[in-house]
Amino acid sequence: MRALILVDIQNDFLPGGALAVPRGDEIISVVNRLIPGFPVVAASRDWHPPDHGSFAANHPGQALYSVIELNGLPQKLWPVHCVQHTPGADLAAALDPSRLDRVFLKGVDPAIDSYSAFFDNARRRATGLHEWLAGRGVSEVFVCGLATDYCVRFTVLDAIELGWPTTVIADACRGLEAQPGDSARALETMRQAGARVRQVMEVS
Repeated sequence: MRALILVDIQNDFLPGGALAVPRGDEIISVVNRLIPGFPVVAASRDWHPPDHGSFAANHPGQALYSVIELNGLPQKLWPVHCVQHTPGADLAAALDPSRLDRVFLKGVDPAIDSYSAFFDNARRRATGLHEWLAGRGVSEVFVCGLATDYCVRFTVLDAIELGWPTTVIADACRGLEAQPGDSARALETMRQAGARVRQVMEVS
């Protein structure tokens, strides 16, 4: 049985949001068309406390997007985004919520960032997505969302490591593209790790 995993399609990652993914809003209508084709649909959601260690604002003197060490891991410093109980953390209003079977929260620990929908970046805390998929009888996963070069990439790589046959739906993703070509390089990394890279028309 196939499951669709929607990664972080939240207001703060859409144009006008605190950490906007360029053209991130373009995927919403595509995702809404994809959803009915999957018997199991899960979404992930960044859900940061205000004192999260990934926020540049919580490190006076450190520049936005610089890299520090946070609890033994390299950490890029982001704008304040997806703070718990704020509109920026809400799933995109245009996203059809009626077929979301479950939403998994990530990035809840202020001491560690969490790009993947499965684990935090140190794999110290699991979201429960893996066990939930197994419990639903899922046999393969399809991943799309925001952003290709960060949270989608980490989610796909973790899914593969956990043993899931994994497809990333490339045209239902958009990347931050801090450096030109980041999304293409991320897709190639996923492909090299064993993911299938497909277009919407190939999976719907």
